[in-house]
Amino acid sequence: MVIDTARSRLFRPACEWLGRQLIAERERWILWLPVALGLGIGVYFALPMEPPRVVGVAGFALACLLAVLIRKFWRTRLLVLGLVAFALGFVVAQTRTQVVASPVLDRALGFAIVEGEIESVEPGPKGPRVILSVASLNNLPEADKPARVRLRLRPSDMDIQPGDHVRVRGRLAPPPSASYPGGYDFSRKAWFARLGAVGFAFGPVERLGSAGDNGFLADARQYVASLRARISRRITSRIDGPAGGVAAALATGLRGDIPEEVRQQMRDSGLAHLLAISGLHLGLVAGFVFGLIRGGLVLVPGLALRWPLKKIAAVAALLAAAAYMFLAGGTIPTQRAFVMTAIVLLAILLNRTGISLRLIALAATVVLLLRPEALLSVSFQMSFAASIALVTAYEGFSGRFRISAGEVNFPRRVLMYLAAVAFTTVIASLATGPFAIFHFNRLALLGTVANMVAVPVAALWVMPLEVIALVLMPLGLDGLVLPLLGWGVEVILTVAATVSTFPLAAITLPGPGQLGLLLIVAGGLWLTLWQGRWRWAGVTVLLAGLATSGQTSAQDILIADNARLIAFRTGPDLLHVSRAQGQTFVREVWERRTGNTQALAFPAPGAGNGALRCDQQSCIAQIGTQRVAFVTHANAFPEDCRTADVVVSSIPAPWTCKQPGLVIDWFDFWRDGAHAVWLDQNGAGPRIWHARSEFPARPWMRASPR
Repeated sequence: MVIDTARSRLFRPACEWLGRQLIAERERWILWLPVALGLGIGVYFALPMEPPRVVGVAGFALACLLAVLIRKFWRTRLLVLGLVAFALGFVVAQTRTQVVASPVLDRALGFAIVEGEIESVEPGPKGPRVILSVASLNNLPEADKPARVRLRLRPSDMDIQPGDHVRVRGRLAPPPSASYPGGYDFSRKAWFARLGAVGFAFGPVERLGSAGDNGFLADARQYVASLRARISRRITSRIDGPAGGVAAALATGLRGDIPEEVRQQMRDSGLAHLLAISGLHLGLVAGFVFGLIRGGLVLVPGLALRWPLKKIAAVAALLAAAAYMFLAGGTIPTQRAFVMTAIVLLAILLNRTGISLRLIALAATVVLLLRPEALLSVSFQMSFAASIALVTAYEGFSGRFRISAGEVNFPRRVLMYLAAVAFTTVIASLATGPFAIFHFNRLALLGTVANMVAVPVAALWVMPLEVIALVLMPLGLDGLVLPLLGWGVEVILTVAATVSTFPLAAITLPGPGQLGLLLIVAGGLWLTLWQGRWRWAGVTVLLAGLATSGQTSAQDILIADNARLIAFRTGPDLLHVSRAQGQTFVREVWERRTGNTQALAFPAPGAGNGALRCDQQSCIAQIGTQRVAFVTHANAFPEDCRTADVVVSSIPAPWTCKQPGLVIDWFDFWRDGAHAVWLDQNGAGPRIWHARSEFPARPWMRASPR
């Protein structure tokens, strides 16, 4: 009895205080709806095994039943409503996974004849990349035939158009799995895009005719895809060099014509957000059309007194934003940006204030209900993180900016505009930085400097000219505007190239683990979604998440799924790779994830570098207390199998190679894909991760061939 009384005295004040805080923040409760929804989606994707369908449905039904039955206490009701949103997110994610289910190739096809309809075309310097809706593939039965495949065509096939019915010969393979533990898994993205294979063509495309009538929606998608490709080609034909590729990307979202060097410069200078069509671009388009229509109508005598010009301009801006979203491909950032822009413009029509965190909550809810898998994408995470942080900052500083904006002095207006750009860049960089480090292990330190120049150029020069060029293009008059547009893009590219060469413009950092990222997200949401003083508790949680950076132990051995690239980590900052050329994407991922800006190539046969020594048949590395052999020739097995603790072989190992504690050979790569190995440093034995298994845990995981 005494213990119960002590507990009551301890917890009752805490519960009463918590209740007062929640009551004071009741207008912000709705903001946590998409958070609960996203939590349910995240739990579904984090499960180690695919749950039975009945689990999600039963959980959602039970949560709804509790919401109906429990009405007495508002705290309990609030908790149950959150549980309903959580269960809804789980069910939506599970349903989406089953709805998009489509056959995936179980093995590579060295020679494939695929026939089907071109859905989309993305131009590129190495040839266009197309999505093909498959009609037939090597006479595979319907149950094994992928619904869609992605192919890189030859440069001579640049004139291919969406809607063309074609036949092409090429090599196809299943979508690649992750090349690193916890790394980017293209096979999951391909599953939700219904891509059953990827590959390249080694023969010319044979046109069989145009596609027939596939229904209104299919024909509309085909028309938009064809329009995007034509606009992209027209812009790149009028604007030379990388500027043409960037200008085309800003108009259509197709970035295949942008050289990788330019993309890297944009990333290192903190300007990569200008290449991904998002809220900035859509807002600039809507704002330009709104100002142009309203300003133009004001010039007509009598209209300002008779017609609601502001609302007319808002409708025109809404239509322009919708057209731009479809033209840009309807990506996740553009969907989010369009929902937010639409609500802002509708608020103008209803004489309300549109910019608020409720607007972002609604946009997030819509995106998550339609595409729950978007939660795992870096574009969703970074775009919403930036939006939430900027709106929160706007709520805190809007009064000061409005007072300053009332100044009539033009130089002061310019200074305040530049200050607003710098302020926006700093807030957005702080919000997106943890996600950039987690996904890319890269942070642009001079992004504020680059954005101070590039963002005004994009806002006042490039995007208005993009709109004007698109309007004039059907009339054939876009040639009057495109050269000016190219000059503006050149300014942005010059800024990116200059800033990216500065020392420490971008640095490689070890990222937080998955738990650390969850703590960062939780702390950030607590800090931005609440208004009272208790919001500052989120800073502690956020810092705890940041403190996990670099705490995950790096792998000692990394092996690509085709065994063409192998890496040994012989020290905290020493990564050695078997090839200096080829497998560029995988090698760069390994370099970033292990905290190395540049890996060292294996020494030439007969040479050594202190950590490795190689001959014509194998390479030997000393990793801690372990002697590791990388075998490339069968003659090396007798000695290396006798003296090495670990043998990694790009060829099949003989059954007699049993003395090493661990043997990984060609059959393991063929069967289980990419490997990562943590060697025995504390007497616990080696730990191995591989990308595939005999019994895949989730639908998008490819089973190991047996």
